[in-house]
Amino acid sequence: MNDDFPRAATASVPVLRLGDVLLVTLQGDLQDGMAARLQQDIAEAIVRSRVAGVVIDISGVEIVDSFLGRVLAEIAAHARLLAAQTVVAGMRPAVALTLVELGLTLPGLRTALSAEAALELLGRADAVRSGGPHRDPR
Repeated sequence: MNDDFPRAATASVPVLRLGDVLLVTLQGDLQDGMAARLQQDIAEAIVRSRVAGVVIDISGVEIVDSFLGRVLAEIAAHARLLAAQTVVAGMRPAVALTLVELGLTLPGLRTALSAEAALELLGRADAVRSGGPHRDPR
């Protein structure tokens, strides 16, 4: 019995916890159902994990349309209401130009050129670089 089709229909974007930050990496197109599920998954993960930040890496996204722009803005608004900051990382120049042309300002979102830079914006890069929290060498 092949159950590949039902899995594809319910596919989701992984939401990974990295210390007190959630890391979400978008690849390709984000369909309506996946976007709604992603918004819910991120909100639930913020509450469950009590994280302070969300990094959304869009370096794998070739095209951002008004739908994806709205989804990113809504994720940031939800996160802000749950006391977490959102940073979008890895935006390609063509994507930035498209957002400007569409008139999308993405309120509540900060941007960074890379996921590492996003973690620095959130003040979390030291823990990631050292492989964990700073330890006393004694």
